[in-house]
Amino acid sequence: MVVGVTVGFVFAAERRQLILEMVRANGAVSLRELARVVQTSEVTVRRDVRALEAEGLLDRRHGGAVLPGGFTRESGFPQKSHLATAEKTAIADLAASFVEEGEAVVVGAGTTTQELARRLARVPGLTVVTNSLLVAQALAHANRVEVVMTGGTLRGSNYALVGSGAEQSLHGLRVSRAFLSGSGLTAERGLSTSNMLSASVDRALVQAAAEVVVLADHTKLGTDTMFQTVPTDVITRLVTDAPPGHDERAATELQALADQGVHISVAGPGAGSGSGPAAVPGGGEAAPPGRRRDVPLPGQRRTHPMGPGQPPGSGQGGPPGPQLRSAVSLGDQATARVADLAPRRR
Repeated sequence: MVVGVTVGFVFAAERRQLILEMVRANGAVSLRELARVVQTSEVTVRRDVRALEAEGLLDRRHGGAVLPGGFTRESGFPQKSHLATAEKTAIADLAASFVEEGEAVVVGAGTTTQELARRLARVPGLTVVTNSLLVAQALAHANRVEVVMTGGTLRGSNYALVGSGAEQSLHGLRVSRAFLSGSGLTAERGLSTSNMLSASVDRALVQAAAEVVVLADHTKLGTDTMFQTVPTDVITRLVTDAPPGHDERAATELQALADQGVHISVAGPGAGSGSGPAAVPGGGEAAPPGRRRDVPLPGQRRTHPMGPGQPPGSGQGGPPGPQLRSAVSLGDQATARVADLAPRRR
């Protein structure tokens, strides 16, 4: 639970002090939560965070603020679990739809992958290999789901098994796909994390999979951290949420990832909430709540076999046809910008 107090009207100096205290108490806090606590708009909070960053008191991240440390600091699980929670839920819902009965997958550590695991508990005949205690816990009581844990040394900050034991247990393993999260994602370096041991295990998970699916909310787009885990050309699919209209950097990063051949799957926060169909750029309507619709996304070059759940035309033996697979609620301006991605280099 994010530490904070509800306040009435405050002056800028008092407001910024409250923001700083919240970030110090929690390690990382979303702009939405900061705005709620200090009872002002996200625009004002963003201005306050920018001013505090200029003083070296905190670091900005897309959608939030963290303690200063940049490339070397990693927030613990309690702090990360309260960032972009609605977005992570929507991403997990959409990512789970790519998994079919009887598959074998690997799932890495992270708050978003934990959300995914809760949904995978409903997939019969599934085998899940993981180095995450939290993923294993989410699947512990699932009927007809087999959980295989790696060996290794427990890393308490994210409840993950790391080290040579974890890596060696993955040798010789082959599964249909890997679901991974991380601390940051850029088109230039791909997925990255702040911890060397975690990065090494994630690379071993990738080696075991035919397809690599990255789960990253928009706050991680454009963020580059210390250790690369998955280079961009190895990422088959990114499942993310649509960045807010003001977040040009995240939208630009999505475009760059698409230009490099990554399938972009956009989860809408309203998916499954009962909202009506929304207009989809390029014609047609979004699928009813809880379903997906394929929207053409030119400029992608990925032709890896996708296995179960692959979009039409994306596998071997057919013409390249990478698609943007989006959830419902695509009518807002920010999502429209993402759905209209077009190649800039071809």
